[in-house]
Amino acid sequence: MASPAAVISSLLFYSFIAASTVAANFHRDFYITWGDGRGKIVNHGDVLTLSLDKTSGSGFQSKNEYLFGKIDMQLKFVPGNSSGTVTAYYLSSKGSNWDEIDFEILGNLSDFHTYSILWNPQRIIFSVDGTPIREFKNLESMGVPFPKDQPMRIYSSLWNADDWATRGGVVKPFTASYRNFNANACTWSTG
Repeated sequence: MASPAAVISSLLFYSFIAASTVAANFHRDFYITWGDGRGKIVNHGDVLTLSLDKTSGSGFQSKNEYLFGKIDMQLKFVPGNSSGTVTAYYLSSKGSNWDEIDFEILGNLSDFHTYSILWNPQRIIFSVDGTPIREFKNLESMGVPFPKDQPMRIYSSLWNADDWATRGGVVKPFTASYRNFNANACTWSTG
């Protein structure tokens, strides 16, 4: 007969595997936070779109907070001549002394690409399509702040609605699309 510790370990392992294979759904996992209808969840929750027109941009945030793990999201940025638009995809904590880990993308790409943040107490690794592009090591021992004490939500936004961003309103709207969200991360619970 297996020991109680072995049984508990097995149950935790299998529940973790089951939790990490649940398909993401933007209806379940995210809120559209601003944009007055310019953010939309479509295709039965499989795709989220943010739009920017002459009046406003749009944004969303995750319902969960995370403290360490790997966050993946496929993004398709504004196509064509999109100079002046900024698509931000980031993790941020709350409060006046917040932490932030972010991608800010200027310019355009024509297809979906997977943007990943691997965050643990030792380092943060930013990847695009599985290729690491930047590593930020924990150098607190040298006086460099490192985000390791505050849980963070996932946010994204598409913004600047100035005339120069939309060529005087000629191009409207700009749209960024999101799909295949996956969080293999520790979900923070305050309760």
